[in-house]
Amino acid sequence: MIRLDAAAVLLQWATGGLLFLWVTTRRREVGLGYGWTMRVTFGLLAAGAAWIGFAGRTVPVRDAAAVAVAMATAGALAVSVLRRRAGVAGQRDRVERRSARVAAMTGIDRAEQRFDRTVSEFPPALDLVAPVLGTVGLVAAALDAGGNPAVSLARMLVGAAFLGAVSDAMLLGHWYLVQPGLDRGPLRQLVVATAALWPAELVVFLLPTGMLAVLSGAIDDGYGGLLGWFWATSVVTTIGLLGVTWAALRERQYSAVMAATGLLYLAILTAFGMDLVARATLA
Repeated sequence: MIRLDAAAVLLQWATGGLLFLWVTTRRREVGLGYGWTMRVTFGLLAAGAAWIGFAGRTVPVRDAAAVAVAMATAGALAVSVLRRRAGVAGQRDRVERRSARVAAMTGIDRAEQRFDRTVSEFPPALDLVAPVLGTVGLVAAALDAGGNPAVSLARMLVGAAFLGAVSDAMLLGHWYLVQPGLDRGPLRQLVVATAALWPAELVVFLLPTGMLAVLSGAIDDGYGGLLGWFWATSVVTTIGLLGVTWAALRERQYSAVMAATGLLYLAILTAFGMDLVARATLA
């Protein structure tokens, strides 16, 4: 009914991850190192998608788009590194306010990280180029996947956003170890985005021919219905984990962020189960 392709999955993951990187970087709060980490991670995924595509069953537009995503990501990374002395507005202001408070209380001018206000900051719009290019490749991958083109496209695009949001949320949670003074707003935003995408991810895999046919036995998953029930369990567990993560982030203690990050680890596993198990079963 649909074709499950590793190159398409990697491009899907990279596109979604880079989209929600832009959602975070445009807030101008998270340090530059987070952006570097994310661009390297998802840029490599895009490069892997291109390599698998060209080495195996080639879909020209998809594979060319994967190359373009990797190059755009590398370009954004280079600009960010070149402008690193400017820092990030929110982080820079917080560091300077903290230094001023310490100096006022102790009379000691602490050696804090210094920023150069004469250097232009990294423009977050550059992070939007790669996911736009990736979307072109995902459209081509969806049309190549077979089945109903509209359903296939919806599954590809919604899945990209869903997997990207939950992956970025988990990775951002770890960044609080590096930048402990960071407000929880950026992490809350990603958790809310993932939860908001969950119903759409569920619906696109219920559309015919979808997982209802597997659960009813009309489609044999090859394991006596086990994959269908595993998918259903992943659906319920994912939204449950996101709810508990949100509750954890409402706690005042700093350890709550680490607890939320651990919960997001599990949410990634169940989110991928929600997406990839359905694709594998319907392939």
